[in-house]
Amino acid sequence: MSKKTKAFLYNFLGFAAHFTLAYFLIVRFTGLDGLWIPITSAVAASLLTPKFQAVTIYGEEKLLMKWLFIKGVKELK
Repeated sequence: MSKKTKAFLYNFLGFAAHFTLAYFLIVRFTGLDGLWIPITSAVAASLLTPKFQAVTIYGEEKLLMKWLFIKGVKELK
């Protein structure tokens, strides 16, 4: 599996997990209704989910991660 595919899958799965968790927490603990629930969940998930990207450095493809709670960019193996 290529690094670009891994980055895409990690981004999708991370967003989906955070969106689902935020959705149910917002429904349970806030008074929001209608379209505000998925919009708020999407914003929260976008902010909390780590971002993955495949980059080519000196001819070698690497998978990098940046997250709000980690300083800097981390390389994944």
